[in-house]
Amino acid sequence: MPEVKINIGGRTFDVACQAGEEHYLQTAAKMLDDEAQVLSDQVGRMPEARMLLMAGLMLADKTASVEDKVAEVQALLAEREAELAALRASKAEPERIEVPVVPQSVTDTLAELAARAESLADEVEEKAGR
Repeated sequence: MPEVKINIGGRTFDVACQAGEEHYLQTAAKMLDDEAQVLSDQVGRMPEARMLLMAGLMLADKTASVEDKVAEVQALLAEREAELAALRASKAEPERIEVPVVPQSVTDTLAELAARAESLADEVEEKAGR
């Protein structure tokens, strides 16, 4: 099990971790050190246990805030997925539009009536022109 030296608040600690997790430990230690540095800048030197406790609490607060935001995003995502599923499930049949077909006999009858009307109009014009 590898041992890693980490620096937090100007103090060095030897910490053991699983093989391959050294990078994660260094990253976590850097985050804790950043919080400890904020405390050190604001309060000055303090006992090691108090510094580690306060820095840990500050990180926990940030983590809780991020977790709240993640929960909000997950809830929003769930809503959108539900809306999408509803849209996919609805797959309503397209609106059917029927265009009436005029039977050929009606068309023929109308054409015959139009021809008779034109013939009558011609006769009326002839008689009126005399």
